[in-house]
Amino acid sequence: MADWCDLSEDARLVWGKTNRDRALVWLPLFRHLADSADVAGLLWDVWLPVTVRQRIAGSFPGGFDDGRVLVRWLAGVHDIGKATPAFTWQVGPLREAMREHGFTFDRQVEADRGRAPHGTAGQIVLTDWLTGRHGWDRASAGGYAVVVGGHHGVPPTVADLTEIRARPYLLGAGGIWPAVQDELLGWLTRRVAATDRLAVWRGVILPQPVQVLLTAIVIVADWIASNEQFFPYGFRQEDASDRLQQAWEELDLPTPWRAVDTTGVDAARFLAQRFKMPPGAQPYPVQAAVLEQARAMPLPGLLIVEAPMGEGKTEAALAAVEVLAGRSGAGGCFVALPTRATSDAMFSRVLGWLSRLPDADVGRGAREAALAHGKAILNDEYSRLYRGMLPSAIGVDEGGTAVAAHGWLAGRKRKMLSSFVVGTIDQLLFAALQARHVALRHLGLAGKVVVVDEAHAYDVYMSQYLDRALEWLGAHGVPVVVLSATLPAHRRADMMQAYDVGRFGPRRGARRRRRFRAGSDEATDDDQVLRDERRYPLLSVSGVDRVPTTVGCAASGRSFDVRLERSDDDLAALADRLRTDLTDGGCVLVVRNTVARVLETADELRRLLGPKIPVSVAHSRFMAADRAAKDTWLRDTFGPPEHLTEWGRARPACHVVVASQVAEQSLDIDFDLLVTDLAPVDLILQRLGRLHRHRRAVRPGRLAQPRCLVTGVDWATVPPAPVPGSVTVYQHHALLRAAAVLLPYLDGDRPLYLPQDIAPLVQTAYGRGSVGPPGWQSTLAEAAVQADARAEVARKRADTFRVGPVQAPGASLVGWLDASVGDSEATNGNEWRGRAHVRDDGAEALEVLILVRRGEKLVTPPWLDQGGDVEVPTDFEPSRSVARTMLRCALPLPQALTAHGGVDRIIAELERRNTFPAWEKDRLLGGELILDLDEQGRSRLTDFVLTYDRDTGLRASKIDHCAVDGQLSDS
Repeated sequence: MADWCDLSEDARLVWGKTNRDRALVWLPLFRHLADSADVAGLLWDVWLPVTVRQRIAGSFPGGFDDGRVLVRWLAGVHDIGKATPAFTWQVGPLREAMREHGFTFDRQVEADRGRAPHGTAGQIVLTDWLTGRHGWDRASAGGYAVVVGGHHGVPPTVADLTEIRARPYLLGAGGIWPAVQDELLGWLTRRVAATDRLAVWRGVILPQPVQVLLTAIVIVADWIASNEQFFPYGFRQEDASDRLQQAWEELDLPTPWRAVDTTGVDAARFLAQRFKMPPGAQPYPVQAAVLEQARAMPLPGLLIVEAPMGEGKTEAALAAVEVLAGRSGAGGCFVALPTRATSDAMFSRVLGWLSRLPDADVGRGAREAALAHGKAILNDEYSRLYRGMLPSAIGVDEGGTAVAAHGWLAGRKRKMLSSFVVGTIDQLLFAALQARHVALRHLGLAGKVVVVDEAHAYDVYMSQYLDRALEWLGAHGVPVVVLSATLPAHRRADMMQAYDVGRFGPRRGARRRRRFRAGSDEATDDDQVLRDERRYPLLSVSGVDRVPTTVGCAASGRSFDVRLERSDDDLAALADRLRTDLTDGGCVLVVRNTVARVLETADELRRLLGPKIPVSVAHSRFMAADRAAKDTWLRDTFGPPEHLTEWGRARPACHVVVASQVAEQSLDIDFDLLVTDLAPVDLILQRLGRLHRHRRAVRPGRLAQPRCLVTGVDWATVPPAPVPGSVTVYQHHALLRAAAVLLPYLDGDRPLYLPQDIAPLVQTAYGRGSVGPPGWQSTLAEAAVQADARAEVARKRADTFRVGPVQAPGASLVGWLDASVGDSEATNGNEWRGRAHVRDDGAEALEVLILVRRGEKLVTPPWLDQGGDVEVPTDFEPSRSVARTMLRCALPLPQALTAHGGVDRIIAELERRNTFPAWEKDRLLGGELILDLDEQGRSRLTDFVLTYDRDTGLRASKIDHCAVDGQLSDS
């Protein structure tokens, strides 16, 4: 007998879903509720990692059994708000059929039904049922019912609930509506065996993090049960006995990865088994220390690793992931990096690690991996995961080790639900952004170990989002590993404090507990040990209580000294210096703080040095395809000797690369001489990581000693005056303090010792103590006031759309996203909307796709090695291969164009020039903006003339409307 046979005809007549394309084929509400409950049960049994199930079950006396019943029950009742006049009014024939059976519709329903979304209506119906039928108090019921209210991505606000309660006719206050709602809720509660548990749960207060996880699980169950491919309607297919089994087999969600037990495996053997290392190689001290701490630290916990570049921090972090996952029950990891380029590079390394990573579940099949950023589809390695499995590098008896991308999990908003994810830091910051379906990000993160790489790269504004995300990770019990080569002590302490607020909750009474140092009357915060610590390399580890511990460890022994020199900001003088230093050959990296200075410097050096000394550029203002080609060229030209040998490449005898900040991180490249604009000291140190990076048998005689010329500043003034572009990017205060701490190295014969001097320089530069000569102090003080004011503005701005802190038990998610920004990504996966909220980029970022206009036709850029010079149809959707090529032509526009309302003007102009209705519903191209260049690479856009070529990238010149004969002035 079907499980719905004891339902009344009235209850069976309430419709839940329709397919208007097929003559109003519809699915009864009870069937969708049952499907959702059944899916949620399988999600619990098969798909959710142990750590998520533990977090939910830990709140209930029945443990895992209660947790399973609860997720089934909440998923089963999630659409009870559809059993209301406000919802069922929508489809006339179905409404009339219900009316004929006694359902009544107030005359005001048609006009007001939009005020009662079915999720919010369902929260009210369920709350009233729990309080009226089962004796719950309204506060306790609200913590459960808000899961129903938020299952479409945004929990309701108090105002939303009040507005519906003021219009009871929208809920069906009279007639047979209350009886049908009661019948459906009672039937579903009995079906999932929750009837007896309601009396027990009445006394269980759901913490906010558990409410978030339950909401996300219900969303996933609803999405799967709503997919007609898996759960068809009509012709009584919903009555099929194997309905659930067929759907689950077709969906084929992977089971979570389970780490093997590595207790007792020494660090050398452990790392050799997981990473491609030379025979007999020993782990660096930092790697061994990280592995030891991962095995011993309290869970949940935060581990901050500070160590020089080239010490194997990435391998150490991935080793820690495996250990922490084994201890916590996590089913995967998320690795966050600053940029798309660094994410792409890390994705390749993680895939190599995954191919060697064993699984305790032998024979489980391929584990799923995802690359999470707006242009992930352009990554060839990620794309290949759809077409086949990567080969395993270890025996099958150690577990399934193939890797694939799961089609359903790779969909929009679902990538973070994959087990292994590499992506930009935005994907983590979005967990702290008030955006629709943010609960899904929390669910994806809650089942993982999270690694935050390059933690020094995030400014005050982004750090507000990062700290709030860490707070929620602590509340979810997520182990976190943070990596940095140059981390200011205050950021070390702030991150630990944020995580511990989530782990333990805010302190009662005083904002922070004060304790006293031994032998001193001086009071200090619990995290003061982190603010005072100056050892390096350093591990900072969560304590059993709120007091963290620090562990110093030795560096690898690899060290070198660098000579710093002042250099005037004079391109003719620089050219003379390079001409002399390159007499015997050599490769030079010149790092500028703005793209404008990159292009100006490269143009002038080419003119002054002549053709015998080639000059190339690297910056962010290239199309995605050209930027990727540029990165590959840099790696294949200046990369490690073994890489050049493997690919049959030869390092040039003489070359100058002028680059922006893209050369600071991720690229494993090596130069004989470094020239850099003055920048914050941690970034100077990052740039020094590209100087004499690799062991080479021989270097040009004049460049045998590592040397760095510091320019971009007028050294003759007191204090030195950085160029305006650098001040705009980094602020005067950070630049002056960098100059002050570097002064002893710039003024005398004292070399800079790396890595020994990294920690003292960074901590002094970012500390509050006085630095620099007396004549600098008034300017430094004024700059400090300005910096503090800007930082406070950034903090307040970040709070506008940041999710709130974790509230004490008893608080519900009502109003949690009351300032929601909507979706953080567009339908085609573009994240510019979300990025605009979590990054403080000044002017709004905007990307365009570059095409070349040839007569009346548009073609892909002819210089592309793959897919170039192909005509793009405008009256129908381009093929997938052409669309992918177009996406590879994405180009970020300069802030000079987008500032001061420029974004709206650009969008309006490009939509007027290049709008093609046939593309609007294309999954890849919908919503993209097309910038057409002529065959010489030129275009006019608003008040600018743009020129582009593959070697130098984009140049923008502002039109001088007062110029004679249309001459242009350079912007």
